[in-house]
Amino acid sequence: MSSSRPIVARAAPDPRVLAALSELDPISARLFAVRGVSDPGQLDYALSCLAPVSLLENIDAAVDLLIAKRDARITVVGDFDVDGATSAALMLRCLREFGFSDVDYLVPNRFEFGYGLSPEIVRVAADNSPGLLVTVDNGISSLAGVAEANRLGIPVLVTDHHLPGSELPDAAVIVNPNLPGSRFPSRNLAGVGVAFYLMAALGRRLEREGRQGAARIPSRYLDLVALGTVADVVPLDHNNRVLVDQGLRRIRAGKTVAGIEALLRQSGRQLARTVSTDLGFVAGPRINAAGRLEDISIGIECLLTDDMSAALHHAAILDQINGERREIESTMREQAFAYVEEMDARNLPACVCVYDESWHQGVVGLIAARVRERCHRPSIAFARESDTLLKGSARSIQGVHVRDLLEAVHAADPDVMVKFGGHAMAAGLTIAETHFDTFRRLVSEQLERLYPSADFSGAIVSDGALPDRALNLDFARRLREAGPWGAGFPEPVWSGDFEVVEQRTVGEKHLKLRVRPADGGTVVDAIAFNQAGPAWRGIVQLAYRLDVNEYRGFESAQLVVEQIAPVQSRGAC
Repeated sequence: MSSSRPIVARAAPDPRVLAALSELDPISARLFAVRGVSDPGQLDYALSCLAPVSLLENIDAAVDLLIAKRDARITVVGDFDVDGATSAALMLRCLREFGFSDVDYLVPNRFEFGYGLSPEIVRVAADNSPGLLVTVDNGISSLAGVAEANRLGIPVLVTDHHLPGSELPDAAVIVNPNLPGSRFPSRNLAGVGVAFYLMAALGRRLEREGRQGAARIPSRYLDLVALGTVADVVPLDHNNRVLVDQGLRRIRAGKTVAGIEALLRQSGRQLARTVSTDLGFVAGPRINAAGRLEDISIGIECLLTDDMSAALHHAAILDQINGERREIESTMREQAFAYVEEMDARNLPACVCVYDESWHQGVVGLIAARVRERCHRPSIAFARESDTLLKGSARSIQGVHVRDLLEAVHAADPDVMVKFGGHAMAAGLTIAETHFDTFRRLVSEQLERLYPSADFSGAIVSDGALPDRALNLDFARRLREAGPWGAGFPEPVWSGDFEVVEQRTVGEKHLKLRVRPADGGTVVDAIAFNQAGPAWRGIVQLAYRLDVNEYRGFESAQLVVEQIAPVQSRGAC
C-alpha cells in the first residue's frame, strides 16, 4: 500500500457543453461541464428551481394524514445521526409553528434499541399514547416495527430516503423518493430533504385553508436541511445543491437557528464565511458524536432551542463528546491500520473487513472510512453488538454500490446476515460472530463477481494544471463561492509541478510550504495536513485544492495539498 497515489485527469468535456456554458470564464466552464452541468440554468440555485413538491409520491396522502391527526399526539421517531437529528428538529419546529397541539420526538439509543422503528421502540412510544408515529430518516426497512404499531392501533407515516428492500412496511403512508416507480427527479434527497418536502406540502395546504404565512415556515429552516444533507454525504445533484445553497445563504446572513450558530462559534467559524465543508467537518461531527457515544437528543435539543445561551451550553457539551470520540477513534484507527499492514499488500481482499472485540460500535463507521482511504477499496469495520452478534458499518468507493453488494451476499447465503440496509456508498449490517469468516469470504467473492473492473488504485482525479494567472486570492474566492461542493459535485482538485521555495513543520504533523510553479511565476503558500516528514527539495508534483486562508484578519490564496510526491513518481501506484 504505497503512500503515492496515481493522478488521473478528468475526461475532457463535450465541446457542445462548453459552448452552452460560454458565458462563464473558460476555467469555470470546464469545471462545471465535467461535473455534469450542461446548461447555465443548472447553476441557478433559486428556490423556484427545486423539483416540484407535487412530484414526490404519496405527498398528498401524507399531508391528509397529518391534518387528520393535528389534534392528536404526534411522535416523531428519528435516527441517531445528523440527518436524523436535523430531520427531527425541522419537523418538530414546523409542526409546532403550524399549530399542531402535541408533538414530541423519540430517538432510539443505538446501544439499547439499534437502528430504526423497531418493535421495542414502538412499545416505548406507545407508553405516551401517540395518535400517529412519523419516522424521519428511517422506517423503510422497519417491517416488524410498523407491524407492531399496527397491532397496537397506532398508524405510522414513514418518511425516509434509504433504498427499500423487496418488501415494504405496511405503513399508513410512505414518502420516499426511492420507492419503486417514483417520478421524483431527485432520488438523492437526504432524510431531512424528504422531511422538508413534506413540511412544504403541509404548509401550502394550511395556507390554502386560511393559516396565513404557513407556506413560508419550512423555508426558514433550510439551514437545517443544508446541514443534514451535507453531513449525510448524499450526492449533490442540482436539487440538493439548491437546498444546500439556500441553507448556506441563511447561515451567512445570520438567519440560522441558534444551535447551528453555536456549533460554528464553538469551532471558531464565522457565520458570514460558512461553506459546505464547515457543515460537513465542523458542525456535523459534533452532533454525530452524541449519537455515536451517548444520546443524539443532546444534538436535537441544540437544534431546537431558540435561546443562544442554552445553544452554546449544548454546543460545549457536544464539543466535549466529540473530543472523546476523536480519542476513541484514534486508538481504533491505529489498531485497524495495524491489521491492514499485516495483510499482504499485493493480495488484499477485494473488500477489507476488520474487527476487534474491544471496538466501540458507535465509531466503526469512521474506522471503515479510514480503512477505505488507506486501502482504496470497500471496507467494513465490525464491533460487538451482543454476546453473539457483530454490528458492521460499510464504506464504499466510486463504482461499487455497497448495498447492492450486501444484497448479493444475502442472495448467495441468506443466513449469513441478520439484517442490512443503506445506500450506494455506505451501509450497515448485523451478522452472527460465528459467520464472520464466511461473510468476509463471501463479500469479496461477490464484489469480484459484480464489479470485476473495480478501480482499487485510489487515483486522485485532477482537473488539470491551474494556470499561474489563477493562483490568486480572487480566483480562490470565486471557487469557494462556486459551490456548494460535496459528494457527487466534488471541489476542484488541481495538479502540477512546483518548486519548493520554503518549508517547515507546524503543529508537529503538518507541512507548511511556499512554492512556485515549475515553469516560473508567483510564489504561493501551501499547507499539507498530516504530511510532515522528509524535507522536499527542488521540483515536486502537487495535487491540491485552491482555498482562501484567513489569518489575523488577513486573507490570502493557499494551496491545500492532497499529495506531494517526487516528479519521477508521476503515475505510480
